[in-house]
Amino acid sequence: MFNTIFPKIHKEGYKFLAISILATFVVLIFSKFFGFILILITAWVYYFFRDPERFPINDDSFLVSPADGLVTDISERAGPEELRLENTTYTKVSIFMNVFNCHVNRVPASGKIEEIYYKPGKFFNASLDKASEENERNYFKVRLNNNEEIIIVQIAGLIARRIVCEVEQEQDLKQGDRIGMIRFGSRVDIYFKNKKVLVKQGQNLTAGESLIASE
Repeated sequence: MFNTIFPKIHKEGYKFLAISILATFVVLIFSKFFGFILILITAWVYYFFRDPERFPINDDSFLVSPADGLVTDISERAGPEELRLENTTYTKVSIFMNVFNCHVNRVPASGKIEEIYYKPGKFFNASLDKASEENERNYFKVRLNNNEEIIIVQIAGLIARRIVCEVEQEQDLKQGDRIGMIRFGSRVDIYFKNKKVLVKQGQNLTAGESLIASE
């Protein structure tokens, strides 16, 4: 129960939480009203950087969601040209994370990280389609244990200013393992082939647990 109410936070949140707590104590000396506002902000900072445990299905015939958030697009698209996959057609599912979603991202199925490619860019609203081509983003090509490949793309949003990658090329991962996070509102796209889509547009997903596709 305690861990449900007060989940651990991601290491990226420590400095933000410390700054917020310090500012709150200082402001409370001079103004209870503004101090109360900062207490609410501190609570939100803690909530934003929460990193709760998740419990994947542990069945690699399914893909679990790489992110908490809202499904904003399901479509057939060419793969990312940054990974030289523009001549291959994939099913793409886009998941938009607002500032109240947990922002820790996870791998959808067990496999090995074949390639990681970071591309700096702009900061349009992550819910817009052009964010896939113009925003700051980080690409992961993952070779699954069944030899299929999936692509995960972290896309920074209007407020986000840093993509955090926590894995390395050639690293082996299990379904639901953490791969990184994006700070303050963003999006994750996943590309895959030869699977049945199990979600619909407008559906809310939970990273590491919600099933998004199956064989």
